Amino acid sequence: MPLLIVLSGSSGAGKDTVLNRMKELDLHCHYVIHCHYVVTLTTRPRRPGEKNGVDYHFTSEAEFQEMIQRGELLEWAKVYGNWYGVPKQQVKQALDRGEDVVMKLDVQGAATVKNLFPEAVLIFLTPPSIEEQARRLQQRESESTTELELRIKTTQEEIKYLPLFDYVVVNPQGEIDSAISQIKAIITTEKQRVNPRVIELK
Repeated sequence: MPLLIVLSGSSGAGKDTVLNRMKELDLHCHYVIHCHYVVTLTTRPRRPGEKNGVDYHFTSEAEFQEMIQRGELLEWAKVYGNWYGVPKQQVKQALDRGEDVVMKLDVQGAATVKNLFPEAVLIFLTPPSIEEQARRLQQRESESTTELELRIKTTQEEIKYLPLFDYVVVNPQGEIDSAISQIKAIITTEKQRVNPRVIELK
């Protein structure tokens, strides 16, 4: 049975870096598990180097709201002033093909998906410390000082969601392949369940 895997965690945990590395391994290493990586819809501006349709589907707030009204989003939320959403049809088509679906969500979105699909596998990615998180956010240079402070403060609230998750993966700086190995081990373990998780999306 295909899995619905949610990778979440606080800002600076390295979610994008981990996902990009997972995609590289899926493409070049030919390991058994094939995953479909959901491309999230967002109204936020592109960061340098980001590509539309690859990193995100970038759209206007008006179009985003219309998609909500048409029931085309599986989950959506406003995070740090911008809207993010998961296209429902993209997820359904991948599951129908028998592919494991991996989506990156903030903790609020992860909680919503868990409510909709109790059998989803939720993985919380975290840096080893708050200090490490702050350093990564500063290096990213994509937020103002006020935004940085807000993201670090929000982390304190996000930790409260931890009991909703199935697994925690610590992602130290420079050890991304270790984090990837842990995630692959989680997926492999889930595939070996006697009673598999069943995801039904109509």
